[in-house]
Amino acid sequence: MEVSNALKRRRYDGDNQMEAEVDLSLLEALEKSQSAVDLLDLRTLKKLVLSFERRLKENIEARLKYPDQPERFADSEVELHEELEKLKILAGAPELYPELVNLNAIPSILNLLSHDNTDIAIDVVHLLEDLTDEDVLEDNDEPARILVDALIENNVLELLVQNLQRLSDKDPDEMSAIYNTLASIENMIKVKPAVAELVCERTKLLRWLLGKIKLREFDSNKQYASEILAILLQNCPANQKRLGQMNGVDVVLQAVAMYKSKDPKTSDEEEMLENLFDCLCCLLMPLENKERFVKAEGVELMIIIMKQKKSAYASAIRALDFSMTKYPPACERFVDVLGLKTAFAAFMGKIPVSKKNKKESYQEELEERLVSLIASLFVKCLCGILRGSRRERLLSKFVENECEKIDRLMELYIRYSDRVKAETQRLEQLELDDLEMDEEEKYNRRLESGLYTLQLIAVILGHLWCSEHPQMKARIELLLKQQKLTKNDIKDILQEYHDNIGDLDGAEEKERALTRIQKIIASF
Repeated sequence: MEVSNALKRRRYDGDNQMEAEVDLSLLEALEKSQSAVDLLDLRTLKKLVLSFERRLKENIEARLKYPDQPERFADSEVELHEELEKLKILAGAPELYPELVNLNAIPSILNLLSHDNTDIAIDVVHLLEDLTDEDVLEDNDEPARILVDALIENNVLELLVQNLQRLSDKDPDEMSAIYNTLASIENMIKVKPAVAELVCERTKLLRWLLGKIKLREFDSNKQYASEILAILLQNCPANQKRLGQMNGVDVVLQAVAMYKSKDPKTSDEEEMLENLFDCLCCLLMPLENKERFVKAEGVELMIIIMKQKKSAYASAIRALDFSMTKYPPACERFVDVLGLKTAFAAFMGKIPVSKKNKKESYQEELEERLVSLIASLFVKCLCGILRGSRRERLLSKFVENECEKIDRLMELYIRYSDRVKAETQRLEQLELDDLEMDEEEKYNRRLESGLYTLQLIAVILGHLWCSEHPQMKARIELLLKQQKLTKNDIKDILQEYHDNIGDLDGAEEKERALTRIQKIIASF
């Protein structure tokens, strides 16, 4: 699965609004640095670090000497603040990052995240965000790696999150620092993806993020928290399981439930809702979290969201697809709470109309999700999970209204078959043009072009044929004849699907899947 890409960096102004202007503090630092503006070299770097260390030492001594007299060390903190501002110019010369590390300045800078004066800690947060900014580190992979490694070695993750917990959204400066803390963590993940698991293992960031998305009020930091949470969960089973153990499934469900009968008011709020569904779908990868989802009545909530036909409609279908894939209890619950009626209405194209919904890509994703969801139900049917009334209710959907859903299936079959044929021809032409491509790569390209959905459609048609229902079999044969196709065309697709079933879920599950498909092929 994929989830959504990260936002471009943005900042807050004093009124808690995003601003696109140049960072004024950075300009000020550039002006104060004088000659460093023209030439930022190793010598200038050493001067900057030496001056910073001197001011830091003076501040420590003043605080130790006059602990109960803030006015006696206030000047030293103003000077320390100015030195931290000057260090921001290093973002203009990332090639010097290795030298910054060699000068052993990183520990001194990071220790200030625990400074008693929150303003100093905030200065460090802004400095770290500038130094690790995506645009700054572009084309500077090695210096970036050296800097991030040094930061992590000196406990930047622990210190950032500890500082995060003392910041408040009620203060504009602290609100900005919260955003830049999350931005710094995201920047480090881009340089070193392992940071995503490290930060969750070593800190209480996941718990803080959960607390943030639980809030009813929307703000830009809640939006960013949802995005960071999605990034941490993406492709990281350890984080998915860790968050599940922290009651994360229930918290995310509560967060999306706020939009079951209303739409987001702004595009930013809409993006946050999409992030929350990304989080939910990532959480539904481990089996134990699927169980938590069903127990928390997640299936019922998704059906309610679909019935309300608000902006989260397609996201709810996606979450249902994830929950029901390879998890029979979710399939059973879905049938029991009358999900078939809602799902098949969508399958027949009865979806809410909006500007977004009119886009062809939106329609296609919805179709593919619904085909996957229905295929999951049929797999459980063949396994004997959906028995008796559940099985009959599923099959009856394909008989009602003169088998209109079989007509719809065949319509999708033809469309996706044409797309796969076009891609196959394109790949053959590339080979003629001497572009080498192995069989696995060609198969993956065809899967991306629609072969996977075509295979699932063939699986559903195969299950309908196996039901031995005379009306459904007659309809399938009629439609094949009208399209000048035969049962062998479906068998060929099923055979290729059979031959490429992997063992990602273990040897036993692979064997069961092979047996299921072989049984369908033999029935034609």
